[in-house]
Amino acid sequence: MSSESDVWTVGKLLEWTTNYLQDNGSDSARLDAEVLLANAMQCQRVALYTHFDSDPGDQVRASFRIAVKQRSEGRPVAYMVGFKEFYSMQYTVNDSVLIPRPATEDLVIRILDLVKEQHHPDDVLKIVDVGTGSGIIAGTLATQLKRSVLFATDLSAEAIDVASDNFQNHSIGERVTTRQGDLLDAVSDQDSFDFVVSNPPYVSEAEYEALQREVKDYEPRMALVPGPTGLEIYERLIPQAAEKLKPGGWLVLETSPMLASELAQLITNHGEFEAVDVTRDLSGQDRIVSAKRH
Repeated sequence: MSSESDVWTVGKLLEWTTNYLQDNGSDSARLDAEVLLANAMQCQRVALYTHFDSDPGDQVRASFRIAVKQRSEGRPVAYMVGFKEFYSMQYTVNDSVLIPRPATEDLVIRILDLVKEQHHPDDVLKIVDVGTGSGIIAGTLATQLKRSVLFATDLSAEAIDVASDNFQNHSIGERVTTRQGDLLDAVSDQDSFDFVVSNPPYVSEAEYEALQREVKDYEPRMALVPGPTGLEIYERLIPQAAEKLKPGGWLVLETSPMLASELAQLITNHGEFEAVDVTRDLSGQDRIVSAKRH
């Protein structure tokens, strides 16, 4: 007969799994454990704490055990549960798109700040998100800027499918037009834009080799590495943006802290932009480069 102390309650599962995942290299072991257990129990994370002393049952434990093993081998939690939160919204993700990062929220905040500074609330803004991936940038801007008209482009047909599903899930599908294609060639039929925004691949080949296994072994290389230097997409996008932006329109880009000053110089050297600015993310690193079209 098993004693009460032998029962694997929700609390006991979380405690053991947190320690196990920490030992296996997870930087977010407690959060990982909570998300995976909530997914196995088909409940919200907060509900774990109202059932802390409960026995979740053999079926849940079996499912959870498989998930924890996969996580210990490096598989990202977001791919296992099929979603990731971004800007307080839930986005579907799979292994055809990059998992949303907190730094990209800083890109969105920079865009929203520029809108507030440069435009009247009633302005109807035309914005294109280049390399949309799961659609987090275009999706957040569409929900925050109700009068905006958005386009979201990506070279990957699979990414466009994920983004389209997310836009429909958030009831903004009618306001965000998805286009498969290379950078701004995908919107070659469109007139000029108020904003060209992008979080493109910017990891150099040398950086890529040093990435954590959960990134390198699972996330799409195409969404991370544009070429040897990490600047290759920017070098093509900057002149395209100069052609597509209205006078006074803005180019806003996420980048690596190691590339920010070089990217700012690239934009300056192009000669069609002014007010080139580098903004830090919440961790204090140079992350967002913005510039205004002459």
